[in-house]
Amino acid sequence: MPRLQSPCLVFRSHRWFLGFLIDPIVVSPLAGYAGFTCDATVFPKEAEYDYIIVGGGTAGCPLAATLSESHRVLVLERGGAPGEFPSLAGQDGFLRTLVDTDARDSPAQPFTSDEGVPNARGRVLGGSSAINAGFYSRAHPSFFDDGGAGGTVAAWNMGLVNESYEWVERAVAFRPVLRSWQAAVRDGLLEAGVTPYNGFTVEHVVGTKIGAATFDSHGRRHSAADLLRFANPTNIKVAIRATVHRILLNPVLPGSLSLSLSLCGRYRCPSDLASMVLGRRYWFGSCDQPSSPPCPLLGSSGRWRAKDEVMAAGVVYRDGLGRHHRAKTRPGGEVILSAGALGSPQLLLLSGIGPRPYLSAWGIPVALHHPSVGRHMYDNPRNSISFIPAVPVDNSLIQVVGIPGADASFVEAASNIVPFHSPAPSVFLHQSASPFFVTVATLMEKVPGPASEGSLRLASLDARDNPLVRFNYFSRPEDLARCVAGVRRLGDVLYGRSMKEFRAGATGLRGGRAGRRDTRFVGPALPANMSDDAAVAAFCRRTVSTLWHYHGGCASGKVVDGDFRVMGAAALRVVDGSTFRVSPGTNPQATVMMMGRYVGLKMLQERRNRWPHA
Repeated sequence: MPRLQSPCLVFRSHRWFLGFLIDPIVVSPLAGYAGFTCDATVFPKEAEYDYIIVGGGTAGCPLAATLSESHRVLVLERGGAPGEFPSLAGQDGFLRTLVDTDARDSPAQPFTSDEGVPNARGRVLGGSSAINAGFYSRAHPSFFDDGGAGGTVAAWNMGLVNESYEWVERAVAFRPVLRSWQAAVRDGLLEAGVTPYNGFTVEHVVGTKIGAATFDSHGRRHSAADLLRFANPTNIKVAIRATVHRILLNPVLPGSLSLSLSLCGRYRCPSDLASMVLGRRYWFGSCDQPSSPPCPLLGSSGRWRAKDEVMAAGVVYRDGLGRHHRAKTRPGGEVILSAGALGSPQLLLLSGIGPRPYLSAWGIPVALHHPSVGRHMYDNPRNSISFIPAVPVDNSLIQVVGIPGADASFVEAASNIVPFHSPAPSVFLHQSASPFFVTVATLMEKVPGPASEGSLRLASLDARDNPLVRFNYFSRPEDLARCVAGVRRLGDVLYGRSMKEFRAGATGLRGGRAGRRDTRFVGPALPANMSDDAAVAAFCRRTVSTLWHYHGGCASGKVVDGDFRVMGAAALRVVDGSTFRVSPGTNPQATVMMMGRYVGLKMLQERRNRWPHA
């Protein structure tokens, strides 16, 4: 039998023997988080923490690293560690990761919307930032407005927002090197009038730009998991293959009796008293003595909000062997959902927070009637054209983006070698059964916003199963109008001078110009008459796909407030893209990582302000 390794360096085992891990895969300590990342099977059956973060993904990792500065943090990640999956190491594994999803623990978990559009969600430490195309760009400025056009109702501190972006960028953002195809896309966008040229920048600015990449100069991927290297290792534990099944909720029942303020002003409440009082009809006022240790009955904010009906006290999770564990919050602690746009609303529903009639139909005890949980789901439609270039091109993921204006579709591009005898073409293009490998160049447009919204519902009572989701693509006419304009812009780029050498071979030239019929499309071709609105709109509907930027389900202003607290629930927040009302900028991962850092800093400051001597 192989010598057993330290359990907090073991990220995966191939076999089990008498309850022990054997044949382990050990991740190098250079990963930065190996020393405090353990398989969930080695965690105690019950333990207490200051903060319990459900989801070690794009928001959860920076949030955990920040909160661990001075508090005990537990991260519960349902997937494995990135080092277990070689395809995650570099950009050449991008397509393979998205199509190799047969295993129960694959880092990309596939799902298909009710409309039949294939999609995927991250199931690995680092979340979707560990499996995506690696483009890094900040949010559009109006995302931070707290009005109707903003992405949330939060009153963002822009100084702290920029500091948080910069903190993220020190670890995961790099300047890419443009080769022939991406350089031609840049030039083609400028020819098509997407001006000015802004060079390399992480800012969202109108025109054509080169964005940052999360792949470094050696082609190695960096994800939100890399931000765990900033954590305080003595204060943080990360459990992988830990699936959270429900949130532990206690009722808050206002009554006619008042609890003496000295309860929180003089001493910390014992846990048995907390349990006793929470079962009675007491109303808790604010604590007037913030210099004293806080009473857990008052939550992290130091006071009950008038509309709070329940209080989060921990979670129940299951390890890879099916054994149940309980993680509970310590006095002043919180449960924070960072499980993504599918996982966070799903877990709220499974825990009894959602529409009362819907939960009752599933037989789920209703803890808090919340009609908006699972509603206001969005996915930005992507429409693309793919063709076989006449000259060789390198593999490239998104590096250049065209931003025509505030409400116009974004234009991006990629180039990949795809095996036509496998499902790989379904990622960027429609299915083909040809049994050979070809290089395919892709131009794509993404509708901003979007305005069309859908909903999420449970498929089962098992948290491991994907929920069901309908996005209602193009149900709002403004989304379809933006797509029509975006597809026309793809034609302008494709048939511009910069694309001439890629578009067709010498035999395709007619009088010195390449004819449109000579472009060797793979999958649907552009409409023959691009001036026909109906034909282009039909193309949009027929070829709609995803760029994996879905969001919502715990929408800000509907489910969470401006501090990302679940309205009606104490000690419970949602910090991830499920709170967004619009997608931030061209690609959301930069803003989701920033959000984790930003909210963590705000929470630390809030706690210091409440109890400076605690």
